[in-house]
Order: sequence, then C-alpha cells, then structure tokens
Amino acid sequence: MNFIVVTLKKSRLQLILCIFFFLAHPLLPIAAEKASATLKIAMLPIIDSFPYYIAQTSGDFERAGVNIKLIPVMSGLNRDQLMQAGEVDGMLNEMTSAANFNRRTPQVSVIYTIRSAQTGSPMFRLLAAPGSGLKTVADLSGASIGISRHTIIEYVTDRLLETRGLNPGQIIKKSVPAIPERFQLLMQGQLDSAVLPDPLASAAMAAGATWIIDDAEYPQYSVSLLTFSNQTLNNNPDSVKRFLKAWDRAVSRLNATPETYRELMLKHIRVPQNVQKSYPIPRFSRNTVPDRQQWEDVMQWMVMRGLLEKPLPYEQSVTSSFLPGIQ
Repeated sequence: MNFIVVTLKKSRLQLILCIFFFLAHPLLPIAAEKASATLKIAMLPIIDSFPYYIAQTSGDFERAGVNIKLIPVMSGLNRDQLMQAGEVDGMLNEMTSAANFNRRTPQVSVIYTIRSAQTGSPMFRLLAAPGSGLKTVADLSGASIGISRHTIIEYVTDRLLETRGLNPGQIIKKSVPAIPERFQLLMQGQLDSAVLPDPLASAAMAAGATWIIDDAEYPQYSVSLLTFSNQTLNNNPDSVKRFLKAWDRAVSRLNATPETYRELMLKHIRVPQNVQKSYPIPRFSRNTVPDRQQWEDVMQWMVMRGLLEKPLPYEQSVTSSFLPGIQ
C-alpha cells in the first residue's frame, strides 16, 4: 500500500512538473506546429522574386519557423489560374491582378509591396526599335507600341504617355503578352516601340534600342506585390507573418550589400548575358503596402478601360496588418 501511495505521489509530481514546464515555455509547441505548415507561393522568374532565393538559401524561412514552397510560373495567366484553383496560397503580382480577383467578391488581399520604381532602377522602360529614329514621346504619335493589354504594362504605358501630353489613343497598341517575344519584335523592328521590364529593357538598350521614357520619375505607378488568398490569411495568419518577417530580413541584407548576391541572382533570375555584369541590382521595398491614392488611380484606369464596373474599395483589397515592422 505504501508503495502505491509513493508511486501516485511521484506520478502527480511529474504531472505538475510537466504542466509547469509547458506553462513556462508556451511558444515551444506552437512553434513546432506552425513550422509544419507549408505556404505555396507562385512566382515568375523575374528580379522581384529575388528575396525569396536569398531567404531560402540563408535559412531565414527555417529560422522563422515556416516552410515555403516556391511554385514557378511562366506567365501571369498561369499564376492567376493556380490562385483561382486554390493550388497556391500567395503570389507575386500587381494591383490590376489583385483587382481582377476581387471584382465580384473579395478573394485575395495585398499584404506587402515588393518593389517600386526608383531613380536608377526603373521597373518598366518604353523603348524605340534600333534605327527607328524615334527619340521622344511626341515622336510616338501614330507609331506601334508593344504591350500586354489589360495588365500593369498597359496601365504604366498610358500613365507615362500622359505625363508627356500624349493621349494613349494616339498610338497603335499591339498586344504581345509574352515578354521575350515582345523583346524580339522590338529588336527586329517589327514593333516601332515597346514597353519592357528590367533587366530585359537594359539588355535591349545595350543592343541598340533607344530609351524614350521610364517610370523612375513616377514610382507611384509601378509596384510589385505579395498577395495572398483571404482563406490562407484567415486560417494561417501566423505562418504568413513569419514568412514576411523572413522575407524582410533577406531584403535588409540585400539592400545593404547587393553585389554580394550577384552570383545568386544570376543563378535564379533571368538576366540577359550582355548585362549580367552591369545590371544594377535594385533596392527592394520594406514594410509597406500600396497607399490609397495608388490603388484608386489603378481603379480609375480599370473602370475607364471597362475592366471593372466600379472602383473597388481600398480596404477590401489591401491590408497592412501583416507587415513585420522594420527589424
């Protein structure tokens, strides 16, 4: 009987010690649980996705306690189809894409600005074909211009032309969604001009294309984003916050010493050979989302183009509640 009593007392003491341990270390089981969650994120092989590779290579995601699976996509259409089917949790996109998802009911939310155009690091350049003789925006009246219709490319194109007093209706828009094809048509002179993202635009200029205008003076127009499904944000908010914290840490190091990461960039990001050494690695945004004025300008353009029946409310599509804060 004494043996049984002693055993029971010992078991009770062990139970009390276990309870005390878990109360004193409440984050341990939570971290283990969250670390098992995997976020799938669709990204194009463009410079904007570069912080992912830094964070993954440096172990930032692992230290943050989150598993990230990159889903490579070759086009915005492919990306949007995966999000619509619920096969990815998040994506690298832009405001026009986010608005298209939310046109009838809120499905996604913009949670982070990846990049915006900056002096010395434009996101989009309007270039004239080699030997075309076109040098200014005014010269483009009646000329053909290669774009991707109903996308951020067309939006930025219209806004840039308007800054120089040229009505977008005065040019002949040619829709060439595939960026490599648009590049080739420009360089072959089959397009008078075209809008290209960097670093492909830098490669075109190095090969003889003429610079007309870019968005470095107008950073409000060009932003790339991280956008997540509302289902993921509601069901797994902690993992999303952990992901953004790791992403932000990678951006901090990249902005501080960009040349340290050139070799890694060339391994994962498509940079044409003729500018692999000279292309300046851009600075990335930290701890921000598009502001209300930026969103409302895109809404105005989309309504004007017949892409939306009415503007979508800012709060319905953009949230700052997941921002990690500057570390």
